[in-house]
Amino acid sequence: MTVLSGSRRQAAIAFILVTAVLDVVAMGIIIPVLPSLIEEFVGSNAEAGWINGVFVALWAGMQFVASPIIGSLSDRYGRRPVILLSTVGLAADYVLMAVAPNLWWLALGRIIAGITSSSFTTVFAYMADITAPEERARGYGLIGAAFSAGFVAGPLLGGVLGEISPRAPFWFAAGMSGIAFLYGLFALPESLVPAKRMQFSWKRANPFGAMMLLRSHTELLGLAFVTFLLHFAHHVFSAVFVLYAAYRYGWHAWEVGVLLAMVGVLDMIVQGALVGPAVKRFGDRATMVFGLFGGAVGIACMGLAPTGLLFTLAMFPNALWGLAMPTLQSLMTRRVSESEQGQLQGANMSVASIAGVASPLFFGAVYAFTLRDGSWLPYPGASFLIAAAVLLCAAILGWVVARQAGRATSLR
Repeated sequence: MTVLSGSRRQAAIAFILVTAVLDVVAMGIIIPVLPSLIEEFVGSNAEAGWINGVFVALWAGMQFVASPIIGSLSDRYGRRPVILLSTVGLAADYVLMAVAPNLWWLALGRIIAGITSSSFTTVFAYMADITAPEERARGYGLIGAAFSAGFVAGPLLGGVLGEISPRAPFWFAAGMSGIAFLYGLFALPESLVPAKRMQFSWKRANPFGAMMLLRSHTELLGLAFVTFLLHFAHHVFSAVFVLYAAYRYGWHAWEVGVLLAMVGVLDMIVQGALVGPAVKRFGDRATMVFGLFGGAVGIACMGLAPTGLLFTLAMFPNALWGLAMPTLQSLMTRRVSESEQGQLQGANMSVASIAGVASPLFFGAVYAFTLRDGSWLPYPGASFLIAAAVLLCAAILGWVVARQAGRATSLR
C-alpha cells in the first residue's frame, strides 16, 4: 500500500471517483441512442439487435487485447499518465463517432473506445495502491457507486439529448471526457512509487500472459471464472435491453434513459452505502453470493414481466448484483502482491472482455432468433431468462470457490 498523507489520499480518492463519474457519464450518454442510430442505418429492429451485439463485442474484444497492456504499463510507468492518456483518447473517439457517416465509422469508433476505456483497469489498481487490503471491498464499492452515479446522469442526458438529435449525445460525451482529462491533469497525484514498479514485459502484457497470473492460485482461477459468468450475464443489457424495451413496451429514448438512470441510482445506493456494512457484518464471500443470487432473481423477473411497470420493479432485486463485484475484486486482490495489482486488473478485464465478446453476440443472436417468423422460441424475454440462469451458476460457483480460498488462507 502506498503511503499518502491524509489530505493527499482524500484528494486521490476524490479524483478517482470524479473521473469515474465523468467517464461513465460519457459512456452512458450514448446508450439510449446508439442502437437507434444503428437501426437508422440498417432499417430493421431485428437486424439492429445482432449488429448492436457485434458492436459491443468489438468494444469488448479491444478491451481483451488492450487491458493487460495498459495494466502492465501502469505497473511500469505509474497510474497517472495512463489514466490521462485514456481520457483524452476517449474525448477524441466520441468526436469521431459524432461525425460517423455510416456503420463502418461507428465500428471504428467502438474499437477505439474499447482501447481507451481499458483505463478502468488502472482505476482499480490505483484504489488498491492507496487502500489497505481489508478496506478494498469498500473502496471498490465507492468506485462502483461512482460508476453508477455516471449511469444515472449519462443515460438520462442521452435520452434527453437523443430527442434533439441522435448525434448530440456523442458531442456531449466528448466534452465530458475532455473535462475528466483537464481535471486529472491538475489534480491527480501518482499512487505507485518508483520503488514498487515492475519492468514492462510483453510476456505479461499480452492477454494470455496476463491471465497466467490467475493460474498462480487455484482460487484465483475459480474467482476469475465467476467474474466471467457475472459479466456474461450482465451484457444482456448492453446487447438487447434498449431494443427489447422498445419492442416489448413501446418505450422511446427518453423513457429508456429514465429507467437506466433509476438503475444507476439503485446501484449507487447498493455499492456506495451497502457494501461496506454488509462486508463488515457478513464477510466478502456471503455478500458476494447474496448479490449474485439477487441479480439472478431480478433478471429472471425482467424476462417474465408482462408489463413495463413489472419490468421496472424487477430492477430492485437486480440491483443487489452490485454487492458482488466489489467483494469479488477484494477477494482477488488479497492474493497478489502490490506490484502485480495492475497486472491482476488487466487479467480481470481480459476475462470480462472475453465475456463481453461472447455474450453480446450470443444474446443478440438469441433476441434476433426469437423475433423471426416460425421461430421455435418466439419469446423475446428468453435472453433475460438465460442470463438469470448464468448468474445463478455464478452464485453457486462463487460460494464453493470462496469457501476453498478461505480455508487455504486459514491454513497458511
